Amino acid sequence: MVLKGIEQLVEEAAMQARAFEQPIEVEHTSDEFKGQSSPFQKMAHSHLKTVICVHVKLEGNNIAVPVTNQNQSLSRLAREAISRLEDIGIECDMDYNQCYFKKFHRDEFYVMKSSDIIKDVLSDGDMVEIVVKKTRSSKNSQKRRTPTNSESAESNDVSGDEKTDSSVVSVPPKQLPEVDANGSSLTLDSLIRLGKGEAKLVLSEETKQKLAETRSIVDNIVDKGFVRYGINTGFGLLSKVVVETENLVELQYNIIRSHCAGIGEPLSLEATRRMLALRINVLSKAFSGCNPVLVEHMVEMFNKNCLPLIPAQGTVGASGDLAPLSHLAQGVIGEGRMWSPKTGWGDAMKVLATNNMMPYRLTAKDGLSLINGTQFICGVGAEALHRAKHCLRTTIIINAMVLDILEGHTNAYDERVHAIRPHNGQQRVAATLRALCNSAKYPSEIYEQEKHDVQDPYTIRCLPQVVGITLDTINFVEGIFTTEMNSATDNPLVFGTREGSSEEADIISAGNFHGEYPAKALDYLTIAVHEIGNMSERRLERLCNPTCSNLPAFLVENPGLNSGFMIPHCTSAALVSENKTLCFPSSADTQSTSAGKEDHVSMGGWSARKALRVVKNLENVLAIELIAACQALEFKRPLRTTEPLEAVYNLVRSKVEPFVKDRAFTEDIEAVQEMIENNKIWETVAPFLDSDPLWNEF
Repeated sequence: MVLKGIEQLVEEAAMQARAFEQPIEVEHTSDEFKGQSSPFQKMAHSHLKTVICVHVKLEGNNIAVPVTNQNQSLSRLAREAISRLEDIGIECDMDYNQCYFKKFHRDEFYVMKSSDIIKDVLSDGDMVEIVVKKTRSSKNSQKRRTPTNSESAESNDVSGDEKTDSSVVSVPPKQLPEVDANGSSLTLDSLIRLGKGEAKLVLSEETKQKLAETRSIVDNIVDKGFVRYGINTGFGLLSKVVVETENLVELQYNIIRSHCAGIGEPLSLEATRRMLALRINVLSKAFSGCNPVLVEHMVEMFNKNCLPLIPAQGTVGASGDLAPLSHLAQGVIGEGRMWSPKTGWGDAMKVLATNNMMPYRLTAKDGLSLINGTQFICGVGAEALHRAKHCLRTTIIINAMVLDILEGHTNAYDERVHAIRPHNGQQRVAATLRALCNSAKYPSEIYEQEKHDVQDPYTIRCLPQVVGITLDTINFVEGIFTTEMNSATDNPLVFGTREGSSEEADIISAGNFHGEYPAKALDYLTIAVHEIGNMSERRLERLCNPTCSNLPAFLVENPGLNSGFMIPHCTSAALVSENKTLCFPSSADTQSTSAGKEDHVSMGGWSARKALRVVKNLENVLAIELIAACQALEFKRPLRTTEPLEAVYNLVRSKVEPFVKDRAFTEDIEAVQEMIENNKIWETVAPFLDSDPLWNEF
């Protein structure tokens, strides 16, 4: 037996910690560690995560699958991967129980069964291929030899993989839709698809030509020895220092390396994809003066999913997101750590080589072109904005359901009421409620019962007025983001000769990198979205309170013996309270940096991170309320609510059984939260509506 070194043991312990939820125990044989806290256990705790992202390869497609419940089997992972493919129009006709799984780690792979539990075999960032076993085809039937018992036993062993591979169906990879990175047409929906790996980037010949023209201006400045900021000077306070021509390339490498000072948890792979796509889009506007080969190199990196590790903390949001963008740039030049589907996490140089790529060799202005801008703020904030839309849709649906349960009235949603206070969002929310609640088209048996009050509480009656401004805020923020995503946020900016002008091309140092626009917008979003949680928690309290609902206390039979929804309400209250503290606008703060040269900053990085955190908390708040509303409907049976709301009830019941007696809630909350995150609640009611009153023509 070969005794392993302490560093190797620590590394292996950390790997195990990422795969298992429970802390590992290590029995030390050395007296050196007896009676001390285990360094292995400390390492394990530092890597535990409640939500992991697994990267699934299926039929030639790469799918990022977030896993919130690691106690499920790999077959559940396969179902979710198939669902995500179908969501973007890629059909996948397979039986996820008739497949096996290959986990890739470094240069090896390990075979797993569909019944294996996720937490036992996978960790965050793992790459898994779903391999479909060959089945009989009506067109080309081939008899398969029934494996012997010994072969079946070996099928979960790496050594048996060669036999298993002989029955793999060869499926050609599906062509992903293309997004033109031209610097002017990127949308929020396109960015989200790019982040999920559901689209690839392309550069048009027109864009390449614009990049070449702008680059020629930079080359001319270097050749003639003109002094221009960012090309042959230092940076920030050091901008007065002129750098000799022979040191210009070193200058570009130095700025990237010196600015790699981020700390904290790394961005998710989806957020990294969005950030890389955004930086490519900004450079494609052709005002940065970078080498066109650099942009082509980054597009290839994106399409091959070569993703640098980017720490989440360290940006003040002006001069742009310097630290996180430098970590992004670090991967471009083959330094730092990087992930790809073929390799998992590893040294960037090796990851690029495995994907048949070389590190990019910087030229004049390239380094600075990579790190100025708001792509971290927008990359993280885009997810918050996208998921906030789903939360807004969901809360309107839940409100309609709760109105029925609590014997509410729909007259507060009357079109005439909102026509005389014609805020756009208010009218749209009221119209959506009218489409979901009791009507001639969709009558509710519950609504027709005798009511005990003539006026509803504000959390039901005033939903159009409160959630309406949230809708208007979301639309406002999306407008800001659409402009920001397609803006030149570099510094300095390179301008060519204007048509019909005798002016020469010029380099202008300005402030488009300042993140105040997206920072302020995300602070607005945080406050507006939080209000949805305030309303939700109050409605949940009314459902659980028998004096308000005329239902059993905490929505369970035999209250006292059973506690029912008592503590889920506490969880909701805790999350809403946490969100309140996160509503303080980080863009109200500023700190002077770079020895006073950069004396006002946006703090937009924190605006983005906390906006996403608030939205994630809100998804759980809404999940708890929706589960409670479905439970309350049990006490209204055999009466039925409207057809679209019954469809939502059936969707929830496909994952969450009625609460006959006390049981654990966490897995049920996670299951419904996942539905909300993926917009499944709205997709369930959408077929019942003639149009989408929230975002379609109104």
